[in-house]
Amino acid sequence: MKKVLVLGSGAREVAITRSVSQSSIKNAIFCISKDINPQINDICEDYHVCDISDIGNVVSYSKEKEIDLVIVGPENPLASGVVNALERAGVKCVGPKKEVAMIETSKSFARMIVDLCCPEKNPQRKEFVSIGGVKNFMEILGGEYVIKFDGLMGGKGVRVSGEHLKNINEGLNYANEIVSGGGKFLVEEKLIGEEFSLMSFVDGKTCKHMPVVQDHKRAFDGDTGPNTGGMGTYSFGNHSLPFLTKEDILEAQKTNELVAKQLLKHTGSPYVGVLYGGFMLTKNGVKVIEYNARFGDPEAMNVLSILKSDFLSICISLIEGKLEKEEVLFDELATVCKYVVPVGYPNNPAKGFEVFCDQNDPSLFLASVMLKNQKLLACGSRTAAVIGKNKDIWKAEAFSEEGVSNISGKLFHRKDIGTKDLIDSRVKRMKELLG
Repeated sequence: MKKVLVLGSGAREVAITRSVSQSSIKNAIFCISKDINPQINDICEDYHVCDISDIGNVVSYSKEKEIDLVIVGPENPLASGVVNALERAGVKCVGPKKEVAMIETSKSFARMIVDLCCPEKNPQRKEFVSIGGVKNFMEILGGEYVIKFDGLMGGKGVRVSGEHLKNINEGLNYANEIVSGGGKFLVEEKLIGEEFSLMSFVDGKTCKHMPVVQDHKRAFDGDTGPNTGGMGTYSFGNHSLPFLTKEDILEAQKTNELVAKQLLKHTGSPYVGVLYGGFMLTKNGVKVIEYNARFGDPEAMNVLSILKSDFLSICISLIEGKLEKEEVLFDELATVCKYVVPVGYPNNPAKGFEVFCDQNDPSLFLASVMLKNQKLLACGSRTAAVIGKNKDIWKAEAFSEEGVSNISGKLFHRKDIGTKDLIDSRVKRMKELLG
């Protein structure tokens, strides 16, 4: 019997707990989070309510319950060093230690690691702790720039010229906001192309790659509105995307492998867990946008819903350094995942309202919700996701669209994710860019 503790209570953690529960290895699942997600609660042996970044509490609970393995869902506990503390206490973790999790928690650290192993994948950039020299560098970049807060902001710390920032003055205002809060930031060359995500299981030495997925950060249809934690995702049955070649995917896979090796070389700590590379295909090849140190959300729902191999067996091979011998296979199915989010999300979301849905639907993944007096209430962040899967992506999209449309409350979602019109427009744009 393997006792598995999952940290976190979002849709990603629903996908993780379900995948563990379906293992052929006998297991008991435990969860720690600040709110009880009813879908996780239904699977769990025990649910402990506390702040998942409260390291002392997490460690003492793990020891009390004699946990064999901890799977860390979100990034904040990784940044807090929860893996370091658990492993000191003798508890193995699927998730990197603090010093290697910096690949996500510090944008400047990530760029430095990429510089050391594959510098051609980085855009032109500069790091700043004050406003001095920022305007000059923006002008050098021809007014085409991206400002990135050098830390965790839940996917909302990036502002792009021409999209979120209309001119250099607006860019300087955002830079000033960061500086006045005591933060540092990067100004990077704006990359033009199509984004895609590639996640890899890593045991410190070996990488086993997952299907490529495309995320949609902007809040509204047609890729408009503010950045969010991710409004939805899609993947194709051939585990590629229609604007990518086999060579593009191999290039991204090789980059993840080089980064994992460089992290060990630079920090002395093996990277154990899921390494998430955010890439962009440009006319100058595949470039790195960012790295995350855990499963993406929504991407976890796409890949775990089609994982053929035993997820718990993969997790055990990660912590034992035996991933090379593990078979990691996925069904050849397309997936479309769409989130419903509160009206006003992300800047001023409604919260505390009741959400009506079929909690027993296996295609539904509850996220930022809580149970109160037998009512399901929205907590203000992304509320729930629905995954559609089928050999035909348009059928997968139709299933997902019908599913999210059946969830009621003060909610909205992007109707265009995974649709033929949106995907065709991206393929066309990429063809024009590549000439």
